[in-house]
Amino acid sequence: MGNRTGALAVAALGLLGLGVLSRGRWPDSAPALDCEPGAVRVVDGVAVCGEGASPSSAQRLLLGQKLDLNHVSEGELERVPGVGRSLARRLVQAREDRGRFVSWEEVASVPGVGGARLETLQATMELR
Repeated sequence: MGNRTGALAVAALGLLGLGVLSRGRWPDSAPALDCEPGAVRVVDGVAVCGEGASPSSAQRLLLGQKLDLNHVSEGELERVPGVGRSLARRLVQAREDRGRFVSWEEVASVPGVGGARLETLQATMELR
């Protein structure tokens, strides 16, 4: 029984040590690319600075870039986590009915946009 407790203690210390090492090596928040977000392009599925295709909406989200709620399509909007097809449809319909959104209060007034969804939209979208 004593060997088992000792082995568990050694394993726990080993895992703790790995955690400390990995935390020290974890990537920092510095950008991986040395260019403005608008200059990021995609070549063979890899984000680069300079020449290449403009990133798709999904790729822009993966790169941490925000989409423009006043220009994003319904199909692109429904792919945002927490939005879905019906809310995307309501948001686009509201945008078409009133014109572009100028404040987050206008976005919050769309049926189905509660506090959590508004936070998700603010984290992934901007109003230009």
